[in-house]
Amino acid sequence: MFRLSFQLPDRAGRRMSTGLLLSALALASIAASADPAPTLQPLPQPVHLRACVFDPVGNNGPIANTSRDLMLEARKWGLIVTVRTYQDERVASEDFKAGQCEIVGLSTLRAKQYNRYVGSIDAPGNLRSYDEVRTLIRALANPAFAPMSIAGRYQVVGMLPIGSLFVMTRDRSINSIEKAAGKKIAVLDWDTSQAKMISAIGAQPVPSDITSFGGKFNNGQVDIIAAPAMAYEPLELYRGIGKKGGVIRFPLLHATGTILIRRDLVLPKIPDLDVRMAQVRDFGLQFVDNFITRLKAAEKTIPKEVWIELSPAEQVRYSRMVREARLRMIQDGVYDTNTMTLLKKVRCKHDPANEECSLFDE
Repeated sequence: MFRLSFQLPDRAGRRMSTGLLLSALALASIAASADPAPTLQPLPQPVHLRACVFDPVGNNGPIANTSRDLMLEARKWGLIVTVRTYQDERVASEDFKAGQCEIVGLSTLRAKQYNRYVGSIDAPGNLRSYDEVRTLIRALANPAFAPMSIAGRYQVVGMLPIGSLFVMTRDRSINSIEKAAGKKIAVLDWDTSQAKMISAIGAQPVPSDITSFGGKFNNGQVDIIAAPAMAYEPLELYRGIGKKGGVIRFPLLHATGTILIRRDLVLPKIPDLDVRMAQVRDFGLQFVDNFITRLKAAEKTIPKEVWIELSPAEQVRYSRMVREARLRMIQDGVYDTNTMTLLKKVRCKHDPANEECSLFDE
């Protein structure tokens, strides 16, 4: 397990705990104003790297296209990256481990095996709005978080938003937890915590992966899935929804993607990697707003009549439900507690009146 390798003394000469350090850094990062994009210096000579990028839609998917756009920018500074797109996330991850690529783009859930701190970000109810997503990504770009990005030979070099994860159902009458009892719900076959959570509400978990859950939903093998809006058209999820189904307009969580490098393979090619990575993180922030704009546009492609609207009271109830699920998983050791502290500070920065901000159980 990766642990922080540094501590800072406080004014009284004592050492600050990791949690307190994270809190202080998070507040400083959240309060900081946006800086202009840094000027990146070209590499002394061209460096060639390979990237394995997961996009469930394929080579013409939004993530693959964004990756190619970023790689075109990288060429300006002498970084020549060959991008290979994978529709099977597991294969992309295994190729990365085997050294067949120095860079990988994965869902943050899958990236947890490489960095537990960052991999804990996609917890139930992690964030509630794209403004909060923007704040979190900026906070993680703070240089003070750099030591937490490294775990052995792996290093997190960036994150991107994938969108709000919405509940999609083949029967719009299934609009509450109680009504989900006995129904079949797709869960990731390699994340046992999801199956436990679904079983706890009396529903039947159906093992799936990111590439198969859409097909299972469309052909009726499962009754319910959770997916971002950008998957609605490419995966033809409207076929599963049909005329009787719907999409609940409430984000279970805001999903993210993580970009990692094999530090042991990149450092010999770029000896001043740490200095350059600090600049690259700041440079990458300017692309976040553009990607969020794309995600909001994807949500608008879902027809108005498909959305299932929740009343304010129902929204509060759902918020409490996902929070309780998150707390149970924290107690089970699924998520890093420091990450949970940071996420809560982001949420309470944007909504200080929320009831959770006066509680101390997270």
